[in-house]
Amino acid sequence: MASTDTDVTVGEQIYEGKAKKVYATSDPTLCVVSYKDDATAFNGAKKGQILGKGEINNRVSNHLMALLEKNGVPTHVVKQLSGRETLVKKVTIIPLEVIVRNIAAGSMCARLGLEEGMKLKSVILEHTLKDDALDDPLVTPSEILAIGWADQADLDRIAELTLKVNEVLKAYLLDAGIILVDFKLEFGRLPDGTIILADEISPDTCRFWDKATGMKLDKDRFRRDLGGVEEAYAEIRQRLLGSAE
Repeated sequence: MASTDTDVTVGEQIYEGKAKKVYATSDPTLCVVSYKDDATAFNGAKKGQILGKGEINNRVSNHLMALLEKNGVPTHVVKQLSGRETLVKKVTIIPLEVIVRNIAAGSMCARLGLEEGMKLKSVILEHTLKDDALDDPLVTPSEILAIGWADQADLDRIAELTLKVNEVLKAYLLDAGIILVDFKLEFGRLPDGTIILADEISPDTCRFWDKATGMKLDKDRFRRDLGGVEEAYAEIRQRLLGSAE
């Protein structure tokens, strides 16, 4: 575990997910996230490793989070500590995943019988319950409000931030020759109730297609056994961070 180079020290591991470990620090408002090379798909039904994925996702996510901060989207990132580790603000995660769809792909095509790559007439926002045991089911705003996972003000703020993220990232990635097909976001609350962007933005959580060829440059290469997984992740890193990183 890398030093934080701050007044905080890293403590015990408090959580391990499919792609990351989270450690407590001496500051109760901060945590350290450590990215793993482990890869899963279909809520853990398929498992493997993608060599170098942890470092690529950490660096790419921090790069994109910094871009979003500059454009008015508050995030949990405080400071990158090493290739795999980042100091973040401790949040209470809202138990919803927000999915943004610009082009039909993945589960949407399977669910609705659509052809992958179909251009949508407008951006689609979906919510799923963050629960692997239930296979992250789709939930409606009415269900969210009735059950109390969030209130209307929360949903409005999340939608506002999500659409801003989409606007900023679509334009930025297109300049790098990448089409942002769809992606997943998670949000958390600070102790004062403020909602901020958490988790990560990476080839694990986004569908990235090459603008010129349509080649998939994301975790679909792992999900669908397409091969060239490490190369796709490395290509995203190169296009967004360059050789200096």
